[in-house]
Amino acid sequence: MSQFSFPIAPETPEERSLRSRIRAFLEAERAAGGYQSVADCWVSGVSPAFSRKLGAMGWIGMTWPERYGGQALPALHRLVVTEELLVAGAPVAAHWIADRQTGAQILKFGTERQKQSILPRIAAGRCYTCVGMSEPQAGSDLAAVTTKATKTSSGWSLSGRKIWSTVAHISNYMIVLARTSPAEGKNRHAGLSQFLVNLTLSGIGISGIRDIAGHTHFNEVVFDDVKLTRDDLLGEEGNGWAQCMGELALERSGPERFLTTFLLLEQALAELPAAFPPAIVGELIARVTTLRIMSRGIALRLQAGEHPDTEAALVKQLGNAFEKHLFGAVRGVIAAYPEAEMPAGLLRLRDEVQLRLPASTLRGGTTEILRGVIARQLGVR
Repeated sequence: MSQFSFPIAPETPEERSLRSRIRAFLEAERAAGGYQSVADCWVSGVSPAFSRKLGAMGWIGMTWPERYGGQALPALHRLVVTEELLVAGAPVAAHWIADRQTGAQILKFGTERQKQSILPRIAAGRCYTCVGMSEPQAGSDLAAVTTKATKTSSGWSLSGRKIWSTVAHISNYMIVLARTSPAEGKNRHAGLSQFLVNLTLSGIGISGIRDIAGHTHFNEVVFDDVKLTRDDLLGEEGNGWAQCMGELALERSGPERFLTTFLLLEQALAELPAAFPPAIVGELIARVTTLRIMSRGIALRLQAGEHPDTEAALVKQLGNAFEKHLFGAVRGVIAAYPEAEMPAGLLRLRDEVQLRLPASTLRGGTTEILRGVIARQLGVR
């Protein structure tokens, strides 16, 4: 039976100092009216102005080389910043995907022109990106994508449709997974490639998908004979599946998979401290502490160039379950109080969390698919 690996990494003095600085920055911003805390902030909290402030502080692209706008810091330094932004409910959605995964993909697979052109703008909080993997008939079965890139005399012609693309409506670029050659027999993973697509090109249509909360952060993106150059290919032709799997490890393992509802617990404890039995609080803290240790371990393995794809799937699946459990526990406690006596801010946050939780099991892979990935690692048939 295969074993999972999560290295233990105690927090360093440098990380603690960084955590103090980001907390002080966020407290000052909130006090000055710079933002209002929201649940699920990495998806629903869009503020290009706030992203530019973080870029000016050097808190985007922190692990990248300095020549591309980064600071060459360890992965755990970035993890400290992301944790603090999430629990503060800061409006970070504009740059989140670009910082979390697109930049890493460009850094690893991109040409020097792509790196020089895009990475410094991402690090400055001025360039935003989205993911083009899922399609209407190829969500859980990603290998079934039908978006096609056909070679032309000058590059490629891209046609197809992508769905569930978070923040595509404000993004500058999308990394698109497309079929560039037929599958090889039963190997449907062959013949797929990734493209770095400028979303201002002719032939691209972006339509918002309104969620149950009435917000539009998901999008459907249609490509109709979009003309791409040879330089728009990201990485090697035919290597798209392997590149996507590495990207998903970045997408699934971060603290946004278990900290997007933590703000509700903190506010409920602050507003109604006597209402919560110690056993409930202790159990929630124990579970989130475990998830944080796991996420830190994956960050270390990714920094070392490893591919902890299954461990990332495990964090996302357990994180989704924890967020739902946390909401249920808090809702059960505060339900004993008449709503007329409840603080308005706590009620708003409770309702936000309830409406946004369903989407968390879609983004980055459904629960059923993740369980299948984990089961295969364990040798379960």
